[in-house]
Amino acid sequence: MVGSIEVKSGNYVYSNGNVHNHNGLEEKLDELRQILGKANGDLLRIVCVGAGAWGSVFAALLQDSYGQFRDKVQLRIWRRAGRAVDRATAEHLFEVINSREDVLRRLIRRCAYLKYVEARLGDRTLYADEILKDGFCLNMIDTPLCPLKVVTNLQEAVWDADVVINGLPSTETRDVFMEISKYWKERLTVPIIISLAKGIEAELDPVPHIITPTQMINRATGIPVENILYLGGPNIASEIYNKEYANARICGSEKWRKPLAKFLRQPHFIVWDNSDLVTHEVMGGLKNVYAIGAGMVAALTNESATSKSVYFAHCTSEMIFITYLLTEEPERLAGPLLADTYVTLLKGRNAWYGQMIAKGELSLDMGDSISGKGTIQGVSAVGAFYELLSQSSLNVLHPGENKPVAPVELCPILKTLYKILIKREQGPMAILQALRDENLNDPRDRIEIAQSHAFYRPSLLGQP
Repeated sequence: MVGSIEVKSGNYVYSNGNVHNHNGLEEKLDELRQILGKANGDLLRIVCVGAGAWGSVFAALLQDSYGQFRDKVQLRIWRRAGRAVDRATAEHLFEVINSREDVLRRLIRRCAYLKYVEARLGDRTLYADEILKDGFCLNMIDTPLCPLKVVTNLQEAVWDADVVINGLPSTETRDVFMEISKYWKERLTVPIIISLAKGIEAELDPVPHIITPTQMINRATGIPVENILYLGGPNIASEIYNKEYANARICGSEKWRKPLAKFLRQPHFIVWDNSDLVTHEVMGGLKNVYAIGAGMVAALTNESATSKSVYFAHCTSEMIFITYLLTEEPERLAGPLLADTYVTLLKGRNAWYGQMIAKGELSLDMGDSISGKGTIQGVSAVGAFYELLSQSSLNVLHPGENKPVAPVELCPILKTLYKILIKREQGPMAILQALRDENLNDPRDRIEIAQSHAFYRPSLLGQP
């Protein structure tokens, strides 16, 4: 067990100040252990691979709930070693520590405070894996977590894991799980994998189609699709850890999604289950695309409510248009997609990135991995969706010109973001021009076009 626990009247008070009621937790843990066939004395091993904001919070939520049952479950998180914490971040971290009495007392009790003093003075270099053990995620310094058991050797972390949480960006998922597959060649049992990644890649052969993180994991490891699930929802990681009410969906096979939804559910974090794995994954990547544009509009118009509402009307109509290409029943996704889009536009890292690019405080030359924020997954998603929807094999009838065009021609915001972020042919101001529709087209027209035509292309999601 990492960290200390006090017992008071049936409640567990953790070293980060959070309080959990014992009632029901051990029963949920026992139920999952039974489903997985764990014998007495055989630990249920859960590891989170990747320590970004969401991955770290997910691991901390599990640690807060189930870490007390040391004889039944082992909870760990893997991240790469060697990532140094810069001086400015170390100074800010020191301020955060001293602003939280509970955190300060915990570090003093663990004899860990002095290293943060030395780092603040520039006399010592801290490392991301080192501070994560004390409950500090490098991408989320302002939200201290509970102490975590950190492993920097990937083989040690995953070789005997029963449940693996993919907390990696979509752009890193394939490579890391290809490495993991080397360590699973001699396995006798098949692990369960829950992916938190939101992002996609496009493949054009033999036909244009989307590749999602769960599909990457399946290809890299050979783990059956029924053992790979996706969990996502309209939430901000730091707010979930601070016990703000939130919900999410775990998607995949019924065999695993229902018991896992029950295991993960908490009073402030409601987990529903759904069978539609790939479509929910794709929607999670799609909203990141338009969040970047929303950030640009906010920055360029000095947070104009009117301009942001105009953008919202256009971007939601494009997203709905795209969902008609991807699924036979797009109306079933409208609520989850809009909710996830809304929270991302309000406070997500992709919207923040768009703002910083528009203000000139970040440069595209800095790449899409930003210190203190992690990977901006919307950038690669812009390229993937544009590449996919520009294929002539997916042509649809243009209502004004009455001729077949690639679907991307009916998505001016997506086209503009591609020119800004990928081709770098235009500056951020171009996003405002994309809103000033010279043809006076109502965003609703785009939705009506999709509704009135046979748009659904199952091949886009790899279906026959």
